[in-house]
Amino acid sequence: MGPAAQKTCPFISLSLFSGQGLLRSGRSGWMKAARYVVALLILGLAVLLFPSGPVKIPPRANLPSPQDAGVTAWKKDVPAAPQNAELETSLVFLLRSQAEAWNRGDIEGFMAGYWKSDKTTFAGSSGVSRGWEALLDRYRRNYPDRAAMGQLAFTELEITPLAPNAALILGHWQLKRQNDQPGGLFTLVARRFPEGWRIIHDHTSASAPPAPARARK
Repeated sequence: MGPAAQKTCPFISLSLFSGQGLLRSGRSGWMKAARYVVALLILGLAVLLFPSGPVKIPPRANLPSPQDAGVTAWKKDVPAAPQNAELETSLVFLLRSQAEAWNRGDIEGFMAGYWKSDKTTFAGSSGVSRGWEALLDRYRRNYPDRAAMGQLAFTELEITPLAPNAALILGHWQLKRQNDQPGGLFTLVARRFPEGWRIIHDHTSASAPPAPARARK
């Protein structure tokens, strides 16, 4: 090879393993040769490890977002919600759904909050009703129209878990009608079924109506 070839392609001249060429190149030639040998070794190792080509990294747009991966997978340090939070939320929703159905005149929608079973019980001032159908008839008989139904509100709720699938609910009920506003207390036993929470027992009492105000003398 002539000098021009050695200048443009020094690795070829070094790779001939000519002792005289390496001695003439001195220390700089040895360092260049070492670098080329290391590069060849790395290239050969890469071919052995990745015979089908380099691994492709998916673009950032294709990576899962925190919402797709799930909040718990991205925020491990966030404390879990209290165990009873879901229970209380579900039971409040149950009673709110009942009140909304009642206030639009839908007694059957109101009754959807009760366990549709012959074992459902209701206790009140006029006695005990047993079974979902008997309770439905009782409501229809006592509240035959929208005027009698009025507007229902549940307040002062106290929810006590009895078991993972059972709870006790204490609260106050009140009707707002044109001529009166009856109200009272109720105690419910609710149970969680595959279809959701349902009331299996209802004990409702009415408060005594307020005494009429004395006429001024």
